[in-house]
Amino acid sequence: MDPEQLFLDRFKPSSEAEACWLKHILSFVTQQLCPLLTDPAPPAAHDILTGAVRPDLCVSLSVCVVKTLLENTSVTHTLPVSYRLVSVSELVSKQHLACVGNLSWSTTQQRAWTKEAELSLPGNKALPRVNLLLIGCLREGRGGELRLMDSSGSLRCECLSPSPRWLNHPIFLPHWNYIPHNALGQDESGGCVEVVSSPVLLCPGPEPGLAAGAGAGAGPSRAVGVREAGALLHNRVRGQRVSVCGQVGSVCPLLVVAGTTFFFFTLTEERQSVPVLVKDSSRLSWSQCVCVGQSVCVTALRVCVLRGWRGNNILSVTDQSEIHTNYTPTRTPLKDTHTESDTQPSTVLHADVDSFEEAEPARDIMQSSVRLKKARVISYQGMVTEVVSEGAGLYVVDRKVGLCLAYQPSLRRTLRAGDCVELHNVHFLYQPCPDFLPIMLCACLRSSLRVTGFSRVGAPQRDSTCPGDGALPRLLLEKNMGVSEYLWTCHLSSRLSRSLSPSVLQQQHCVCVLSWRLMEFVWRGRGVRGRRDIYSEMLEEPHTCPLTQYSVDPAVSQYISVSELCRSLLSDCWSSVSLSSLLPPDGSSLTRSEINAALAWSFRTSLSSDPQNSPHLGETLGRRPLLLVGLLELPAQTSENKHTMQLRDGTAAVTCVVTETSGEEEGGQRAAFNTAWIGCLVCVHQFTMVTERFLQSDFPSYQHLDKDQFITHKHCIVYLQFSLDHLHILSPSVAMVTHLRQRGVESEGDVTEGEQPEEEGRKRRKSEEGPASAVAVTTGPVSGASRPCAFMVFRVEQKEGVAWRNDPKNGPMTDREMGREEKKVVLMLSGVSSRWFPLLQPGCFYRLVATNTQDPSVLTGYDVSGRSGVELHTDSTLQVRSDWRFHTLTRPLLLPTCRQALSPTVLSVSEVLDCSSELVCFQGLVCDRISLNNRTSDSGHTNIGVRLTMCDRNGRSLQVYLDLRHTPYPPGLLPGNTLLLSAFQRRLSRSGNVYCSYLPVSSITVVSLGDTRSAPPPPPPMMHLGLWALGREQMSNVGQVKGHVVCFLFLQLQWSCSLCGSVYTQSCSSSQCRSTSSVFQSKAKLVIDDGTGEAHVWFSGALVRPLLGLADSQWEGLQRALRVKGHIRVYPRGRSLVSDADDSLLHFLLCVCSSDVVCRPLSLTCRTHNNQRPEEMRRFSRGDRDFVTRVTPPLQLTCLTVTPDVT
Repeated sequence: MDPEQLFLDRFKPSSEAEACWLKHILSFVTQQLCPLLTDPAPPAAHDILTGAVRPDLCVSLSVCVVKTLLENTSVTHTLPVSYRLVSVSELVSKQHLACVGNLSWSTTQQRAWTKEAELSLPGNKALPRVNLLLIGCLREGRGGELRLMDSSGSLRCECLSPSPRWLNHPIFLPHWNYIPHNALGQDESGGCVEVVSSPVLLCPGPEPGLAAGAGAGAGPSRAVGVREAGALLHNRVRGQRVSVCGQVGSVCPLLVVAGTTFFFFTLTEERQSVPVLVKDSSRLSWSQCVCVGQSVCVTALRVCVLRGWRGNNILSVTDQSEIHTNYTPTRTPLKDTHTESDTQPSTVLHADVDSFEEAEPARDIMQSSVRLKKARVISYQGMVTEVVSEGAGLYVVDRKVGLCLAYQPSLRRTLRAGDCVELHNVHFLYQPCPDFLPIMLCACLRSSLRVTGFSRVGAPQRDSTCPGDGALPRLLLEKNMGVSEYLWTCHLSSRLSRSLSPSVLQQQHCVCVLSWRLMEFVWRGRGVRGRRDIYSEMLEEPHTCPLTQYSVDPAVSQYISVSELCRSLLSDCWSSVSLSSLLPPDGSSLTRSEINAALAWSFRTSLSSDPQNSPHLGETLGRRPLLLVGLLELPAQTSENKHTMQLRDGTAAVTCVVTETSGEEEGGQRAAFNTAWIGCLVCVHQFTMVTERFLQSDFPSYQHLDKDQFITHKHCIVYLQFSLDHLHILSPSVAMVTHLRQRGVESEGDVTEGEQPEEEGRKRRKSEEGPASAVAVTTGPVSGASRPCAFMVFRVEQKEGVAWRNDPKNGPMTDREMGREEKKVVLMLSGVSSRWFPLLQPGCFYRLVATNTQDPSVLTGYDVSGRSGVELHTDSTLQVRSDWRFHTLTRPLLLPTCRQALSPTVLSVSEVLDCSSELVCFQGLVCDRISLNNRTSDSGHTNIGVRLTMCDRNGRSLQVYLDLRHTPYPPGLLPGNTLLLSAFQRRLSRSGNVYCSYLPVSSITVVSLGDTRSAPPPPPPMMHLGLWALGREQMSNVGQVKGHVVCFLFLQLQWSCSLCGSVYTQSCSSSQCRSTSSVFQSKAKLVIDDGTGEAHVWFSGALVRPLLGLADSQWEGLQRALRVKGHIRVYPRGRSLVSDADDSLLHFLLCVCSSDVVCRPLSLTCRTHNNQRPEEMRRFSRGDRDFVTRVTPPLQLTCLTVTPDVT
């Protein structure tokens, strides 16, 4: 009879649909499954798997398939016609989404399963169900992997608890997941089948527990225990085979060394253990069959010597070996096998891991900021809830425990969110890295990971935080760094992949390599380990591995993107400050105009290396040293700051005030001048964050500072200050590679392709002028480039001039490039070309390259035309075009004659005070800054009038007035910074004091960065009053004076209206003012004698109370007593007490002014009064004669600070 009819008669289909379904079953088994049974079968295959394909075999196998399906379906009264068999090739080619198949599910069961899956991992969708059936043969593939095969192809197969008896037999999968190759967690072509429940054999197999067919050697009946096997290791007998029974203590991962794949597992009995080596290709699948805690028996083992492990003997599997297991995973809770030895794991369930948090600090080895800890070895069960970085081997288990698998070979099946795992012999680490979860589990080569439940959800697509082929683990294997360093690098790699610009991330491993390079810089001198001994790590007791000991550094540097930094600084600009804190100590006594002037400008600085002292930084920046990574660039076209460079990453750009170490002065600084830094990818590891606040307000008094309605406008700017010495180059520009090569320093790191694209600048005009030098124009390609160009070399003498020379791009100068002609040239930079202004510094040599031309005349400049008969003493002018380039020529690139060129003359503050020049270029330290008005400039900034107080090392000071109405706002004008002021006008005030003012041709350059908190400005010079009054002392308007109080000349205490300044009693005394707020003001004038002369010194505000020697309570009582009267004036003249009234308060003040407490030695810091009276002629009469003499008026001073003289 026809086999098909026989098959149909067996099941008697009740409908055409059932008949078609049965025919499809028979056809599928005949075409896809039976051909596999005729192939030469492995030794363990059953006899029915040999021979030709017989029709009765196909029918019987089809009958077995249908019976198996009926036994597993939820529908009992009919055939499952809604399901169909699918071949491996069809599944791979047509099923592009992850899915689940389960024949036994009812609709209710499926809904319950879906709900449970989505509740376990909120935000994820459960795998969709498909009505597909999978049958095939389970075969062993390369490296011990299992593959499901039919005649159309094969598919990798993962089982929870594989059994050796499943191999080489036809099976049916009742419950399975399919993860295609393009789904998350699966990189291999063809995808993977996850066998959720045990397969059903479709034909009889060998006896349970046998991994191979019967062979020669010792059998299970003659098996010995672990203790006896350990004795055999010391007495090796050639050709001896032994069977060993024991409990699996550890299962090491599969390793490939020198082309050989192998793994170890250990058999234990009480405290004894023996290692077993498996390297036979047909038994590598045992790595999936054995698990920790199982009782197994392995036959036909031989004793051999393991080279590389101190010559110790081990047991090795032979080609006759069999393994006998219980075939079922251990479902009961694991027994606690923890001992005092750190090599024995302690069992920890998913709810017990927090108990180790309290005990970890007690295991510190050294007490310091960087501590070394010992890791504890434990076992753990839990569910993977997050895949942090698949390529880096980082996961999160149970939402609170980190898992690091980087110290093991990469998993054949990558973990997915929702997988249930069982970990043995893993290392428990507490707070190894502040950027990760505090509790971390790390697996070494002795650790084992077994998936006990496959994920039920399809994880959402996410951006990879590390290349999928595991660049970081490969670097870890090569460098053998500690786990703390590795975790920090992984976090940095994740952050950089999201913050760097796409142009930097062109190469596949760029982020990982950059992160590793930065880690080696940050952790330099720490974390370096010796060569990793894999055999000792897997087998030796006591156990040692790279995870046994780890470092804990809570203050390790923290990476932050530019946008995060700017947002944090801007958000904290006003919220973290109280307006009253911006006022001087006597702020409560200031008038309306004084308060608003004091609030007009303020600043705040924070050090990246000392965030503990910057509580205003907020939670975003944390309390760890900060790191920034980005490209150094010239200012962009849209940038408001044209004076500085900028640091840019893929999120934002920030203005940077940059200096570098001066080669002429040890430890000195100078403004950045080297154009080779443009386009370099750098890490800034030490910098100062600056926030400048600008406030327009109309506060009536101190009491109204909490009322926002009096603020008319406010804004702030943020920028960075750092030295180029605090940068670490991660990827140099082409020009930087040349610069480092010329210095004899080998460049490390990748070279970026070309230089960064040009940034357009806002139109503005800058002129550079200086002494002439030899001119020689050269044409030709630049550094081998195909474009023609003309180029020349010049030396900037000042920000108003250049000296010309010539040279190709940034190679060394040659003798032929030295010319004879000398002239001066004005270099004009406007529009886009003005962006080069921050790097053009006096005294430096540059090469100007004009591209796309070989006409040298474009670089010769043009003369200014004048009227006939008029001789013009002007220099040639050269307009720099937008596509021209500047290249810095550092000292090694210059000819010896150029290296000896004199630096431009830069005066000190003292020299400016003593000289008579009208136009000066000087350098000084900013010791004070105030705003002079509240108007708005063309660039949108307020406080366009600025007064800087500059001083030098001698303490002499000079005031500089800046008018910033028509220039971009220059950052960096902060107390503590040193500035170079070029082309400023030196002027004399009406009182004879020297000051400087800003001109349209003036320029300001920050040459040195400072911090007033760590290095206060030098004190003013000590002055003698007699010589100071005659002008014989060094000209200075601020100085220190030590003298004795001779007498009081004047004392005034007054309650004043905060708006108009009139006397305030119960109300303002002015009829036109309706103010209801008042301030208490005090003023005093006394005579100071230092032995060389006398001076009249004015005191005001907070200085009057300590001058009178009154306590705070006395001063407050004095203010209350004066409330009714409103004011009082006292005029003591020597010992003769004269006043304008007669009351008890007056007598009290007279007594205070004449007491010994007041008439005492003082040390003052004073500034000369603006209204110094000139010498005057006086007539004296003596008897009948009159005398006329010239009398010098007393020196008028204003006290700035006062301290008692203790000398």
